[in-house]
This record gives sequence, C-alpha cells and structure tokens, in this order.
Amino acid sequence: MYQGKFKIKNPKKYLGDYNNIFYRSSWELSLMLWCDNHPNITNWSSEEIVIPYLCPTDNSWHRYFVDFYIKFDTNEVYYVELKPERYTIPPEMPKTKNGQSKKKYINEVFTYAKNQAKWKAADLYAKQNNSKFQVWTEKTLKSLGIKLLK
Repeated sequence: MYQGKFKIKNPKKYLGDYNNIFYRSSWELSLMLWCDNHPNITNWSSEEIVIPYLCPTDNSWHRYFVDFYIKFDTNEVYYVELKPERYTIPPEMPKTKNGQSKKKYINEVFTYAKNQAKWKAADLYAKQNNSKFQVWTEKTLKSLGIKLLK
C-alpha cells in the first residue's frame, strides 16, 4: 500500500504547508505528481479545504477534508474527491442472506450515505465559490493521462 510524505518540486504552487503533504494511496500520489508538474496548474492543495456537512447516519455535523483543490491558469477551480469507481454507485443488496454479507452491505450503505452527504455539501461550497466539485475515479485519472502507480 502506498502511503507517505510527498516531496514537492514546485512549492510556490502549493496552498498550505508544503512540508506536510501526505498521500494515502498510489492514486493520490499520482495526482499529486500531476498537479505539481502540470504547467497549467497554478495552485493546488491536498486536504487543506474543510467543509462542514450534516451526516445522515448520526444526524450530526462533521468536517469533510476535500482530497484536492486544483486551480488552472484559466482561473477554473476544482474541488476533487478521489474515489474508486465502485464507491460512487449505490451498493447492491447481496443475494445471500448470511450475516457476514448482510453486515458488509449495511456498512456499505452507511458509507455511501455519508459520502453522498459530503459530496452534496462540497458541491454547494464549490458553487458558492464559483468553482466545481467533482469525484474523480480511476477512469477520470486515465482520461486525463495521469499514469497510475501500481
């Protein structure tokens, strides 16, 4: 599993503490490298933007740290959540009725509901700031030409 501290090449582009950038997956590392080196990205950050959201699973307010903030030289700004494609679609009820698969399904439903609440709050936040919120998957990264590390 990829985890570690990111060593930035272009600290002037980073908004936040560039000595404390951490990645938790190979996809995050791939996106960080892309942001750091892309000539049309003027600013970026990782988990520096905090958005409050009401979680439907416990009806309490929480803080959502958006994975990435990316600003291009066109002044377009994106708030980006990086997730595997399978986490962006509602979970399916398992065909078997054993306790383990039922427990797994319930956990997936709670996670999906929580993510939907986060993403709804992030979308509203982005619109209020004349920007866009997007969930990027492995397909998005590939379509942008970002080489995924294995």
